[in-house]
Amino acid sequence: MSAETPHPQDRPLPVSGAVPVPQQPSPNLYALLGPEPFWRIARAFYARIDVHPTMRGMFPADLEEPIRNQAEFLIQYFGGPTEYSDRKGHPRLRMRHMPFAIDVAARNGWVACMRGALQDAGIEQPHRDAMMAYFERTATFLMNRE
Repeated sequence: MSAETPHPQDRPLPVSGAVPVPQQPSPNLYALLGPEPFWRIARAFYARIDVHPTMRGMFPADLEEPIRNQAEFLIQYFGGPTEYSDRKGHPRLRMRHMPFAIDVAARNGWVACMRGALQDAGIEQPHRDAMMAYFERTATFLMNRE
């Protein structure tokens, strides 16, 4: 993956003491798309992470479990079956990400990988914009360093 120019929307929102809880999207994208696009997104995202010069170190050597976790989480979040929570419990995104130093650069690297993954996975508009709104908001929500 080549270094990508930051997208203007990658600038993080101000982080205050009150952190907004990510909200369920509307409409139900899982009902519109089915499960396979979410697996394509997860595989494409981790293919980008695997070659990213600064993000790769935040992830385990074997990416199969993260791919499964992300695909099942996205399926559940976007309106599909609850396999992720059935297997792992409540998502607790902040708690699960707290061990990792997520600053502006990490947030923006993650968002850039996800933006590219949506393109690689063939997610079309307006679904891509709906997903990116969630990903940008959540990436900011998960920041835990200045």
